Amino acid sequence: MEENLSYEAAYKELEQIYQDINNEEVSIDELAEKVKRASVLIGFCQRKLRGTEEEIEGILREG
Repeated sequence: MEENLSYEAAYKELEQIYQDINNEEVSIDELAEKVKRASVLIGFCQRKLRGTEEEIEGILREG
């Protein structure tokens, strides 16, 4: 996973993968790779969201 990938960029890429698959723009040969990439991006987004939630909770506890 790219270290400088932002949540927004990952989410945008996920949306594109979803659209490509939904519009049948992905060949059978590409499908497994697209699904694998989507899985990685989903994990990245989940970690990013959890980290942000923990950071906000920490700020609120301090305040």
